[in-house]
Amino acid sequence: MAESLVTECVSDMKTLASNYTRGFTLIEMIVVTAIVSLFAAGIVAVINPTQQVLKANDARRKSDLNSLQRGLEAYYHDFGSYPPASNYRIAPQGTALAWGVAWSPYMNTLPKDPNGSRTYIYYVSPDGQSYLVYASLEKATTDPQSCNAGAACTSLSSRSIATNACGGTCNYAVASPDIDP
Repeated sequence: MAESLVTECVSDMKTLASNYTRGFTLIEMIVVTAIVSLFAAGIVAVINPTQQVLKANDARRKSDLNSLQRGLEAYYHDFGSYPPASNYRIAPQGTALAWGVAWSPYMNTLPKDPNGSRTYIYYVSPDGQSYLVYASLEKATTDPQSCNAGAACTSLSSRSIATNACGGTCNYAVASPDIDP
């Protein structure tokens, strides 16, 4: 009888154990969620997507102005002077070209600032022998190529161009080989 009672108890325990399913407790789930959240927040803080977008926009501005510089040099090679300017835009036949349109055969498209509220500024000397193209960098204070550690380029005032004509502070410039921006 004692033997059958032990057998019955063991059988009942096996039944209870087989019905018990293993899983996570609420506390374990909260701890794992907290750890994953801290890890994700740390990654976002390190990557800083907003700053990465600003940095990418500035890199595009520099690339745009370098491409524009090549187009202006090709124009100079053909005509012996840089194209005239009108309203701070290139005006090859007296008509100012909008940023973002074709300037054939020199460029498929004149570059346009990636931020719609900003624009590039083109200035040409009265004799057509030198030019400056200005842009407004968003991370200029940390960019070693910007004018005056992110302040407006000093060449603006001598050409009677407002320091914010770019839609922001005009703090980056490329120029013809004969002048310093």
